[in-house]
Amino acid sequence: MLHYILKRLLLMVPLLLGITLISFVVIHLAPGEPTDLQTQMNPQASEELQERLRVQYGLDQPLYVQYGRWLGRLLQLDFGESFASDRRPVLEKVLERLPVTILLNVLSILLILAVSIPLGILSAVRRNSGFDRATTILVFAGFAMPSFWLALLLMDWFGVRLGLLPVSGIKSLGYEYLSFGAQIVDRVSHLILPVFVSAIGGLAGFSRYMRSNMLEVVRQDYILTARAKGLSERTVIYKHALRNALLPVITILGLSVPGLIGGSVIFETIFAIPGMGKLFYDGVMMRDYPLIMGILVMGAVLTLIGNLLADISYALADPRIRHSQQGEG
Repeated sequence: MLHYILKRLLLMVPLLLGITLISFVVIHLAPGEPTDLQTQMNPQASEELQERLRVQYGLDQPLYVQYGRWLGRLLQLDFGESFASDRRPVLEKVLERLPVTILLNVLSILLILAVSIPLGILSAVRRNSGFDRATTILVFAGFAMPSFWLALLLMDWFGVRLGLLPVSGIKSLGYEYLSFGAQIVDRVSHLILPVFVSAIGGLAGFSRYMRSNMLEVVRQDYILTARAKGLSERTVIYKHALRNALLPVITILGLSVPGLIGGSVIFETIFAIPGMGKLFYDGVMMRDYPLIMGILVMGAVLTLIGNLLADISYALADPRIRHSQQGEG
């Protein structure tokens, strides 16, 4: 297993380089430059000033030179300085926002697993029942609803009309003056809507995956044999069938990490949450190339780590995979 993990970590290096190269080229091919925002809206800005700004930002160099310089700094864990007016280091700005995004995504994943796995199992066990049909309707409704539309709808209903939940930020004004218990309640109330909106699509998809996998597993011969031996239905489902039905779900969970991180841009912007997604959106609007690349690298690293954890979980859940990896090592 250790040999397998080390091998996967080494393979991440060329994959990460490829991601950075493609991302660097794509963002520089997009129309507009950081200097445009500082000069085009200023009638007193001359072409000479614009050119000086391009030289200051290094945009006058060929693209391969810019990428080489950026990659050289990256190898030293230096993401450069933001093009924004504060000129803060990119790494400092990203690390400041990263915990918020990680918290939201972890809570979303936990909610998805806590709800979708039992829901999928019950739908498979009670196939074609009223419960199965009702959950199917809800699942397709979850698939059909755009996340931004659902977010606005919930904000209007629970925040504006009922006044039950806050609709922006992750804490209230005067948060520092609240008691410890009140601070926890305040944070939780701010997280309810963003976490739910982030998880709703995953809930729909994972519950269907779980139902489909469970229906396939319960038809296997070893499940029929376990029932023939007189084992209780609960033991057959939760001890024998569940482990094998979880294997594809674990794989899909690892592959869904990029979607969760990418979705952060939408709901963090809508709910004005100071996370990495909101920072990325602001960076794109300002053509802040170092900031955009820093966030893309962080997102790529988190995605690769998520896929690695999914593969490790897959091996732990299936002894056959674990033994084959040990044999390769």
